Amino acid sequence: MATQSPLQSHTPTLKTIEMIERVLAEGKEFSSRNKLSRALPKQVQPKTIDAVLNYLERSNKVMRDKKGAILWIFAEDSPKLMKLHKKSTALK
Repeated sequence: MATQSPLQSHTPTLKTIEMIERVLAEGKEFSSRNKLSRALPKQVQPKTIDAVLNYLERSNKVMRDKKGAILWIFAEDSPKLMKLHKKSTALK
């Protein structure tokens, strides 16, 4: 009998991923997964939140520290970032 991996049993839907992304982007920082969970408009299982956070961390959208704090780091259409990009040297 094959065993399921933790991600298989808690595979988040796109709707769930987008909901968590939106809350993180608006809140910018949460001191724990539980605080993030309480900020979500719908209840989401902790293992599902962990799966989404792992995905967002691999995508360089969030950072987590050793104490469990979560920080949104993705900068989309940031004027400062765009200005820095224009001034940067192109790599060959």
